[in-house]
Amino acid sequence: MIDPYGRAITYLRVSVTDRCDFRCVYCMAENMTFLPKAQILSLEELDRVCSAFVRQGVRKLRMTGGEPLVRRDIMTLFRSLSRHLESGALDELTLTTNGSQLGRFAHELADIGVKRVNVSLDTLNPDKFAAITRWGKFDQVMEGLAAAKAAGLQVKINAVALKGVNDDEVHRLVSWCGDEGHDLTFIEVMPMGDIGGEDRVEQYWPLSMLRAELAEKWTLDEIDYRTGGPARYVRVRETGGRLGFITPMTHNFCESCNRVRLTCTGTLYMCLGQEDAADLRAPLRASDSDDLLDAAIMEAIGRKPKGHDFVIDRRRKQPAVSRHMSVTGG
Repeated sequence: MIDPYGRAITYLRVSVTDRCDFRCVYCMAENMTFLPKAQILSLEELDRVCSAFVRQGVRKLRMTGGEPLVRRDIMTLFRSLSRHLESGALDELTLTTNGSQLGRFAHELADIGVKRVNVSLDTLNPDKFAAITRWGKFDQVMEGLAAAKAAGLQVKINAVALKGVNDDEVHRLVSWCGDEGHDLTFIEVMPMGDIGGEDRVEQYWPLSMLRAELAEKWTLDEIDYRTGGPARYVRVRETGGRLGFITPMTHNFCESCNRVRLTCTGTLYMCLGQEDAADLRAPLRASDSDDLLDAAIMEAIGRKPKGHDFVIDRRRKQPAVSRHMSVTGG
C-alpha cells in the first residue's frame, strides 16, 4: 500500500477496546461512558480486518486500547494472528499496555511469538503513580514487568513528559531502565481530547529541553536504530540502554509516517492528528467476502494526509483533535 506521498504503509495499530482499568489524567475522564457492545468489532472481525491489512502489505501489527489485555478472550485474537508470523507474512505482532495484566499473560504472549511490549509508565513514585492513573496499582505493574522480563519479552517503557508532574524523575527513569534492561522512550504530551480538568499547556514540556537536561548527566550517543515507529533513539553510554524521543510537537515525523490506526469500532484514522477517517465496519459486515473491505482500505490509504496539525496554543487552550487518545488507541 502506497499513500499519495509515496510512503509505504506497513504498520497498523489496532485498538481492541475502548475500556481500561486505569483512568490516566491525560487520557480518560474518571467516569467514562464506554461504547455499546454492538458497535465494537468482535474478535473474529478484528482478525479479518488485520488479516486484510497483512494481505495488502502491513508487516507490523500493534494491539492497543484502552488497555488491550482487559478485553475478554483477547489471547484468542493474538493466537489467531500469530499464524501470520509463522507464515512470514508478518514481521512483528506486539502490543502497548499499562502493564497491569502482564503478570497473567506475559508467558503466553511470548509463547505465540510476541517479542516486545511497550509499557506506559510515567513515574516510579507510587503516590504519584496513583495520582496520574487514578485507579492503577503500582505494585501490580511492577509484578507485570517482572513477569515480562522472566518470559523473555523485551520491554520498552513509554513515559509522557509532564512538566510539574514527572520532570523531577527523568534521571531516575533513565537509571532504572538501564538497570532493568528496558528501553525508554519519552513522549511529548499531545493536544487530543478535552477530558476535563487537564491543562496541557502547563504540562507541555518540549523534549528538546528534556534532552538538554539529560545531557548534563548522561552521554547520549546517536544510533541508527528504528522499531518501525516514530521514536528517534540514542544510546546512553553509561547504562548501555536505548533512549527514544517521540516529538509530535517540536519535530514531527510525518515525512516518514508508515502507519494507520484502527479503532475498536472499525474506524480507520489515516493520521493521528487529523479528523478524516474511513468506516471499515460497514464493508466488513456487508459481506462474507473481503472484496468490499479491501476496496475500502485502499480508498482510505489514498486519502492519507501529508501530516498532522498538532499545536499547543496558549491563547485558545483547546485540543487540536477532539477525540480522546483512548478512542484512537495511541
